[in-house]
Amino acid sequence: MRITHVETHRVRIPAPSPAFAWRAGLEGSPGDDEGAVLHLRTDHGVEGVALLKRPGSAPQLEHAVDRLFRDELVGQDPLDREHLWHRVWEIDRIHELSLPLLGIVDVALWDLAARSANLPVWRLLGGARRKIPAYASTTTFASIEEYLDVADQCLELGYTALKLHAWGDARRDARLCEALRSHVGDDVPLMYDGSAGFDLPDAIHIGRVMSANGYLWFEEPMREFSIHAYRQLQRVVDVPLLVAETSDGAHMNTADFIAAGTATFGVRTDTVLKGGITGSMRIAHLADAFRLRVEVHGSDAPNRHLCMAIPNTTYYESLVTNAAVERERHVDAEGFVHAPESVGIGLPADLEYPAELAQFVGA
Repeated sequence: MRITHVETHRVRIPAPSPAFAWRAGLEGSPGDDEGAVLHLRTDHGVEGVALLKRPGSAPQLEHAVDRLFRDELVGQDPLDREHLWHRVWEIDRIHELSLPLLGIVDVALWDLAARSANLPVWRLLGGARRKIPAYASTTTFASIEEYLDVADQCLELGYTALKLHAWGDARRDARLCEALRSHVGDDVPLMYDGSAGFDLPDAIHIGRVMSANGYLWFEEPMREFSIHAYRQLQRVVDVPLLVAETSDGAHMNTADFIAAGTATFGVRTDTVLKGGITGSMRIAHLADAFRLRVEVHGSDAPNRHLCMAIPNTTYYESLVTNAAVERERHVDAEGFVHAPESVGIGLPADLEYPAELAQFVGA
C-alpha cells in the first residue's frame, strides 16, 4: 500500500456561542474561523483524515503540504508510521513547524491504519478501558459567586471533579481556590490550571493555598521554559504538579521535567501539542515507567481515543464555557465518557460532513 494523494480542504469552524474568556493577557474564544482537513489517499482505496482547527491553521497546513508534506509522503507506505513520524521531526529541524503541524500527519496516518483494520483508533492502540470519568474544566467567569454556581450545576449534571481556569491574579485566584473547596467540601477532587500566568513567587503563593486545601494538582503555573523554576516550586509546595503541557519536543522534553523531579502528579499529553498520537503515546509510556499519571489535554475526538488507550490517565477534560452549564454531549449523566465506536478516529473521509464535523470537534 502506498500513499498516492495528499490533500487539504478548508472547513468552517464556527465561533463558540456564547463567547468565553480566559485569564487576563490571553485571547478569549475565537470568532468564526477556518480549519483544515488533511486527507491522505492510497492505491488500495484506504483513506485517512485529520482535522487541524486552531485559529489560523488552514493556511499553515496548506503551506506545509504544498512545500513539505506532499513530497515527503507520496509513494510512502502509510503503515510505516514510525519512519514517517521521524521524517516530520527531521523536516522541523530546518522549517520550525508549529506544534500542531508536528502531529497532524501522524493523526491522519493512525486514522488510515485503523480504517484499514476496521477498528477504532483506541482499539488499534491496544485499549485500556471502555469509559473514563470526565472533569468539568471551566473557562474564566466574572466572580467567585459565579464560579460557585457553575460548580453546583456541574456536580448536579454528573461531573465528579472540577478544574478552575481563573483570572491570572495570584491573590484573587487563591481566594477562589479556598472558596471553592469550602463550598463543595472535602470529597470533590479539585484542580487548578494557571495557564502559565505566574512567575515563581506568585506560583508559590497560590500553590501553598492549594496545598492547604487538598487540590489534586496544580497545572502549568509558569511558562515551561525554565525547568529550574519548576524545580524550585516543587521544593516549596506540597500540591502535586502537572507539567509539560506546551513545552516543545514531545517525550524528549517531557523526560527532562520528569528527571528534574518536577512532575509530582504527572505530565500532560495531547495529539495537537505533542506530535500526534505517536508522540502522545511515547509520553504515556514514559510517565508509566516512572509511575506517574499522564493527563490528556483537551476534548476533541483524537484525545477521546487517547483516554481509552492510556491506562495511567485519570480523567477526560470536558470544557465548560457557559455560566448556564450544559453537559458536553460525550459525557453521560453519571459523568463518564464512553469509548468511540466508529472506525478510525471518526471524521468522515468523504468530506461531506457539515453535521458530522461538529461531532468531531466536540461541539
